[in-house]
Amino acid sequence: MGFLRYEEMTKKYEVEYIAGGATQNSIRVAQWMLQIPGATSYMGCIGKDKFGEEMKKNSKLAGVNVHYYEDGTAPTGTCAVCVVGGERSLVANLSAANCYKSEHLKKPENWALVEKAKYFYVAGFFLTVSPESIQLVAEHAAAKNKVFMMNLSAPFICEFFRDVQEKALPYMDYVFGNETEARTFSKVHGWETDNVEEIALKISQWPKASGTHKRITVITQGADPVVVAEDGKVKKFPVILLPKEKLVDTNGAGDAFVGGFLSQLVQEKPIEECVRAGCYAANVIIQRSGCTYPEKPSFN
Repeated sequence: MGFLRYEEMTKKYEVEYIAGGATQNSIRVAQWMLQIPGATSYMGCIGKDKFGEEMKKNSKLAGVNVHYYEDGTAPTGTCAVCVVGGERSLVANLSAANCYKSEHLKKPENWALVEKAKYFYVAGFFLTVSPESIQLVAEHAAAKNKVFMMNLSAPFICEFFRDVQEKALPYMDYVFGNETEARTFSKVHGWETDNVEEIALKISQWPKASGTHKRITVITQGADPVVVAEDGKVKKFPVILLPKEKLVDTNGAGDAFVGGFLSQLVQEKPIEECVRAGCYAANVIIQRSGCTYPEKPSFN
């Protein structure tokens, strides 16, 4: 089904090509917010093709230090996005994005990036691709007292990749997600609650692999307040409300929230500031097509 539909779309409609991928979106937004070239690095898998070249060019322009694993057998992953009245539907053809191998991570020039970094962020989607890569980075972070973070990413991850998710969870110092993912996580674990605040607390209290950092759970709820659970307490932070007519595309909003959040976290700002930056970034992104942003942020 995939290819034909893609071909059809490009012939029948004016199509925009935008660099994507959940983790990469977050890293690009964090990089944009920080405005320090090369403050961030990213690893993932692309194909040896036109889209792959486009992706490299795009990421370098964004100031991200990318070390892609280039797969000769699969084309670069693509995702068709249809937006109607600000609501999106997606058809993903993961292709090369599904082919990342931990051997690439272990190469000295790539592992050097891991050694150098102090903060790590991985989207939950990557649990379906290379759980061994996640484990390598997670264990490194725990051993070196660094900060390791993941996202619940999607209800299907919580449901069908429960085992690998549970294996990584003890290493997570921050867990991000939205209300739907949180409720699915609760259901899968038989917690019998739909209350997002309760669920956020329970996730934050899940046993940890290392005692250096306490776990903080951050759950977004669209236009409703962001829920933050830490130290057995829950705080709620309102988001910047956007009039319906200004909403262009919700695609990448959650990724952008994480990117904004990370940009302040790495500067050791308080959690309120991290959430405020996350809300700012998400607000910018939903007023544009795809996960894109203006030249400079106006966050102060």
